[in-house]
Amino acid sequence: MKKLLALAMMPFSAALANPMSSVAQEKFQASAGIELASSYVWRGQDLGNASIQPSLSLSWKGLSLSAWGSAGFSRNDTREVDLTIGYAFHGFNISVTDYWFDGGAGYFHYGDGNTMHTFEAHAGYDFGFLAIDWYTNFAGNTGYRQNGAKAYASYFSISAPFDFADLGWKVTAGATPWQNDFYNGGSNSAHAIQAVNGFAVCEVSIRALKNFCILKEWQTSAYVQLTWNPTTEAAHLIAGICL
Repeated sequence: MKKLLALAMMPFSAALANPMSSVAQEKFQASAGIELASSYVWRGQDLGNASIQPSLSLSWKGLSLSAWGSAGFSRNDTREVDLTIGYAFHGFNISVTDYWFDGGAGYFHYGDGNTMHTFEAHAGYDFGFLAIDWYTNFAGNTGYRQNGAKAYASYFSISAPFDFADLGWKVTAGATPWQNDFYNGGSNSAHAIQAVNGFAVCEVSIRALKNFCILKEWQTSAYVQLTWNPTTEAAHLIAGICL
């Protein structure tokens, strides 16, 4: 999105746009991490080259508060800061995320038509073998229809994790359900103009992840992800390491 459009996979993939664990913790838990990605692809959208993506989170009894960012290695790359508050109970999870990108109005500009913020609501359910998620922009840069009306651009996905050959795998399919210029390249994209008429599949991906133990108390993981965007006819092969 995140250039406006964020991984399904990366996401935390894609996202800390998703709440944390579905198990309620009796004590506060905090975590910090860094992800290095060969390119920034989010929900099938190409949002930049190689980037460093730090994260920070705090959770308690199903509630979570997290910060996630992305910065490329070139001065011209878009910088992003996302803040998410969420709640998870067993498989059910909800969240609200504030996405912000530089390159336009400053951070504290929230006015309609003069903001680089996008506010998104999310609801989903994780059955374990299958997860279903729905995301809708409700304020800020929500996306627009051809007639100039706000589109409240939305995205939904179905994903399935499984283990095979000593790797953790995840298959994801995602689409935007109605007319908008937010996904599939943005309002200046010929693909978005063609897809603005309605439903469009923008992500089909498969990821393989391997966990490593470098030191006794230091674990890390590396992944490779292959993503296709049928609407833009694009393909991406991404590698990343999470520290």
